[in-house]
Amino acid sequence: MVHEARADRASGGEPAAPQRTAGQRSARLPRDERRAQLLAAAQEVFVANGYHGAAMDEIAETAHVSKPVLYQHFPSKRELYLALLDSHLASLTDLMLGALSSTTDNDERVQAVMRAYYRFIASDDQAHRLVFESDLINDPDVSSRLETFNKTFADAVARVIAEDTKLPQLEAQLLGRGLAGMAQVSARYWLETDGNLDLDVASDLIYRLAWRGISRFPKES
Repeated sequence: MVHEARADRASGGEPAAPQRTAGQRSARLPRDERRAQLLAAAQEVFVANGYHGAAMDEIAETAHVSKPVLYQHFPSKRELYLALLDSHLASLTDLMLGALSSTTDNDERVQAVMRAYYRFIASDDQAHRLVFESDLINDPDVSSRLETFNKTFADAVARVIAEDTKLPQLEAQLLGRGLAGMAQVSARYWLETDGNLDLDVASDLIYRLAWRGISRFPKES
């Protein structure tokens, strides 16, 4: 083995890097990279086992770190879950508000919002399941975060409706909640079709249903 390694160096080659086994820990990483690694491992374990079935031991093992390293970043399983939830809800909020503001044409707005939501869950259905199908969903801290997301999204839709139709604010907010709920419930069902229904076909069906309803409220100058 020594002679082979020397021969490699003499010929300009690099000795092969040792392979890390599952039991070995990962190298030291910058704090942000380590945090992202831990969140990714936690998501995998939470989605597979549910919040209550997930163990910090398994999360640490999945991330290839020691438990002390995991606890340095997240003092408890609950804080780890809430950090993961906050991250996904922030991404989804930015995505929805971006789609809503991507055009001033309301027909195109509805289409953009529905398509963005479907593409979010298609690109990372684990994130969607963790956010909306967790066994911790009735926890006050979790439900308040979900309500903040739902309210932010629905209120943004309601502002557009109120400006265009001059409907009272409460009526516009009800319609906003209805449109947001339509996106969420239909997209969650679409996930269960396991790819048997094309994403663009599915989101377009819901867009057309939503638009035919909301467009019946005429715009007022």
